[in-house]
Amino acid sequence: MEKHADFCPSIKSLRIFEEVAHYGNVARAAEEVNITASAASHQLAKLEKELGCLLFNRSPKGMTLTLAGENYLKEISPLLLGLTQASTRLGNEKARSALRIHCAPSFGLLWLLPRLHKFRERYPAIQVTLSCSYENLSFSRDNIDIAVRHGFPDWKSLEVKTIRHEKMSVLASPDYLIKHPVATPAELINHALILSESPLIQWPQWFAAMQLAQPTKDWLFRFDRSYMSLEAARLGHGVVFESELLAAEYLRSGTLVRVFGDECSLPVNAHHLVWPRGFARFPRVSHFLQWSSEQLEASPPA
Repeated sequence: MEKHADFCPSIKSLRIFEEVAHYGNVARAAEEVNITASAASHQLAKLEKELGCLLFNRSPKGMTLTLAGENYLKEISPLLLGLTQASTRLGNEKARSALRIHCAPSFGLLWLLPRLHKFRERYPAIQVTLSCSYENLSFSRDNIDIAVRHGFPDWKSLEVKTIRHEKMSVLASPDYLIKHPVATPAELINHALILSESPLIQWPQWFAAMQLAQPTKDWLFRFDRSYMSLEAARLGHGVVFESELLAAEYLRSGTLVRVFGDECSLPVNAHHLVWPRGFARFPRVSHFLQWSSEQLEASPPA
């Protein structure tokens, strides 16, 4: 199909393209934009015809972006996001100053929430909305300004700033250690161990790094949320291997302590500030990026 120099696809077809790229499934994408799967397939086929290239590889397992599709998504996602937010906030001055943050639940509860009042004190005109889940939400569809994501940083179409100097350490409550002293790493194999399943580095990797045999008895507890693991350790149930970034308030208050020195801690780059390209020019986003950097660079807990 011959295209004019000012050719521009419809917003509807671009939205379908973005949703299919996110879900890898036409039917699921169609639900998000409230049309039938047949109509969504038609819009997608029309877009590919107009562009003159395939955007997806299709298989029984789903749809994955082609190289052309990946590049196109990088280009249009910031534009769609800007269009969505501009339309939503038009004529609403208060909404323009609202900062919408999404983050992993444990980071939101354990690190961000205890400090968020400091951000509000510095920038009282910025209204903060915080949502938490382990799903990587769409910035445009879910109207998010900035996210704190947990995992491996594989978000090529977004700006990413990895939180540095995070480390995983063996932690326990002082009461637990009084009742169950631990002198060496090798002794932990006989202790009640709480397994955190969400961190990128867990107990098995720690035992391997310490060149110790893996525990053979069952874990005392297994939790898929770090805040549950840390609370269980604070209550004196057992020993946990967790992020000092998330455990900062426990360490500062003394309700949890390091069982060993730094030589038994492992570095990890697991949390990342993520935002769409160009969003750092918005004052609400730039202020949060600057403030969070200051908080993260502050002295670690004693």
